[in-house]
Amino acid sequence: MTEQAPEQPHQSPQPHQSPPMTDSTAQLLTRITDRLGAQLSLVSRNGTRRPMHRTRQPGHPAEDGGAFAPSLVAVAHGSRDPEALRTALALLDLVRDLRPGLDVRLGHIELNRPLLPDTLDGLRGADAVLVPLLLGRGHHVKRDLPAGAAAAPDVRTRIAAPLGPHPLLVEALYGRLVEAGWDPADEGGRRAAVVLAAAGSRDPDSAQDTRRTARMLGERLGGVPVIPAYASAATPTVPAALRALAARGRHRAFVASYFTAPGRFASACADAVPHRAAAPLGAHPAMARLVLHRYDQARSASEGAPGGGLPIMPGSRGPAPHLAALSSLAMAPPLLPSPPCDARHRTPLPDPA
Repeated sequence: MTEQAPEQPHQSPQPHQSPPMTDSTAQLLTRITDRLGAQLSLVSRNGTRRPMHRTRQPGHPAEDGGAFAPSLVAVAHGSRDPEALRTALALLDLVRDLRPGLDVRLGHIELNRPLLPDTLDGLRGADAVLVPLLLGRGHHVKRDLPAGAAAAPDVRTRIAAPLGPHPLLVEALYGRLVEAGWDPADEGGRRAAVVLAAAGSRDPDSAQDTRRTARMLGERLGGVPVIPAYASAATPTVPAALRALAARGRHRAFVASYFTAPGRFASACADAVPHRAAAPLGAHPAMARLVLHRYDQARSASEGAPGGGLPIMPGSRGPAPHLAALSSLAMAPPLLPSPPCDARHRTPLPDPA
């Protein structure tokens, strides 16, 4: 048998004996929490930490040789759908992959953090290009972004054109349709068609941009009819567009999601034909290239080169002088020859116009 240790006299626990470990643990947890909070922007969607060399602080030279490249601030609308934020972060990871060292940040117009004013507040004294993750010239691009830039007089900002219309955007739409089951054999057929489902806007420029994207997508699909439809503010609705196509014998209709990220409108449009609805554009490789293309356009404008963005000087408040520039930038020129190919989607990715 094991010998028992002699019984010790009972002593009351000394309160001063446990605090050292408790204090040490609390201090450690505080340091960990602070560190995690500061490093959240360096964490990729899959939970891995991005290497430090991929994130440049504002005011530092970029690795592509450009001295003091302005920060790229991607401006998303925001959504109560938690997938929207995750999708935006994944897209910006792709942007960083394409341009290591560029300072890339995210700001939202509403509903999600960080909000745009908070993002710009962290760039005081620096240069920034606001790249809207929006697809046309609606109210947010014409009013909200210039107002947000003007409200940050300590940041030298310029605003890039919206993402659409552009051939790279069409390539992303095509890739998502293929993922949803679109068969190239349908191209040129008499039964297939596509509804381009957009959020909708009362702004006629926004509607014009959507119609032009629909025409470009139809050309990409070999002449298949592509009808723009809307979740709000405009007609036809997606169900109405599907009925109109069916009346013309186009019973194999797909819905192309003309949304940057998941959300209420995107889900409602997809529900109209769930078995043939494409995913939102999201973190498609062509989208990442397009974000950088719009950034480069705006940056070149500030340097006096043609085809740039919309400069907003600190303290300026009116968006009106920039509307003509928005129109010319959104209507981007066509593809360049010999585009590279994205293996994951097996579709050619055009060089930015």
